[in-house]
Amino acid sequence: MVFSSLLFLFWFIPIFFAVYLVVPAKFRNTALFIGSIVFYAWGEPAYLILIFISILVNWFVGLGLRASLPDRPHTPSEKIIFAAAMIFDFGMLVVFKYTGFFVENINSAFGCSIPDPHLTLPLGISFYTFQIASYVIDLYRGKIKAEKNPLTLGTYLVMFPQLIAGPIVVYSQVSEELHDRKITLEKVSDGIMTFILGLSSKVLVANTVGQLWNDLEQIGYDRISMPLAWLGVVAFTLQIYFDFNGYSLMAIGLGKMLGFNIPQNFNNPYVSKSLTEFWRRWHMTLSGWFRDYVYIPLGGNRKGRIRTYVNLLIVWFLTGFWHGAGWNFICWGLFFFIFLSLEKSFLGAFLDDHPHFARVYSLILIGLSWMIFAITDFAKLGVYASRLVSFSSLSNCSDALYYLRNYGVVIAIGCVLSTPLLSKRFDAIRNRAGGVLVALMLLFISVCYLADATYNPFLYFRF
Repeated sequence: MVFSSLLFLFWFIPIFFAVYLVVPAKFRNTALFIGSIVFYAWGEPAYLILIFISILVNWFVGLGLRASLPDRPHTPSEKIIFAAAMIFDFGMLVVFKYTGFFVENINSAFGCSIPDPHLTLPLGISFYTFQIASYVIDLYRGKIKAEKNPLTLGTYLVMFPQLIAGPIVVYSQVSEELHDRKITLEKVSDGIMTFILGLSSKVLVANTVGQLWNDLEQIGYDRISMPLAWLGVVAFTLQIYFDFNGYSLMAIGLGKMLGFNIPQNFNNPYVSKSLTEFWRRWHMTLSGWFRDYVYIPLGGNRKGRIRTYVNLLIVWFLTGFWHGAGWNFICWGLFFFIFLSLEKSFLGAFLDDHPHFARVYSLILIGLSWMIFAITDFAKLGVYASRLVSFSSLSNCSDALYYLRNYGVVIAIGCVLSTPLLSKRFDAIRNRAGGVLVALMLLFISVCYLADATYNPFLYFRF
């Protein structure tokens, strides 16, 4: 089940919240847990067992680690429990997400014929693995106390607003709310408003502009002109932002309606003046997770210049590989490693002194990075890259003009909405009659679109 569906909007949400708001506060975790299980099982009941096993295993791990304190060394048994938990949590992710990738590459490299099990990727496993791993790691570090109630820990892990695609919520951010949260009219109204903004971003902008990118795949990259190739890059750049940011806003809005404060995930990333700044604004919960649980434990920038770049290389290799079991995702991560390293070394100072150049530089590189991200086949990626510099095709740009006529308005709207210009104006009237009217109009148009449209993908479901 996805948020941007009529089933979710007119069946799941009304029934779930009718129950959730009526039951006594002490039973709300139970209602949320059951509702989240129904939400997940609607799309993929076969893998529910993985979630239940993960909850139970990590709950028992927590009981075994709860005596650990930051001011004393861990006992051998605690170290064994912690290591076993990490192997189990990340092992499930590796098995289901990367087995096919490893088998394919081993067969190719060594001429083997190992059969590929063709395991289906469980929805949300990349996200909920990071969440439960952060719980165990923080527990081992002595930053939090073990959750004694398995239902409460289960509620944290399967909470449906962020179960499928984040934002990545660490236990410490919601531990108090898991035990005692208040639902107020102000929070509910603010949550509804945020949800509507996310829904309209996803449905009206991402879905619409995404059709252009989908059309280019159907045409064939070798048949498009240079202007249309760049228009396609712009289209996918907007699609993935409004798709994922829209989902994140819907998750944050639903969280507020449930009484939780889910962290912000995006902060106008396309206004960045460097790729370093971009990753402080894009998918901030993922960046924060890798910073806190990989980069800093490796030593961060505290162990010398060479070690800093090695740590960055590890982080960006893992970031790329986390997004998908494919070489293009690894190349995508290494693409950012190269430019982030250059910015850390000398380029950052130049960009600070030349802000206009910095914005152009950032937008071009961000767009090119999404091309690497989107096209998983290296042969097709090479063809597309060649079309970006195919100056001979400039003599016939009718294809670009055709798509610009069809998608120019939504692309222009997407570009404006990628900046804080309109959001600042809307925030000024958000709680007034004008803001409510705008939200209702957006909701109505979004529902009409969903009732009529057949193109409603969600890009991050495959990660």
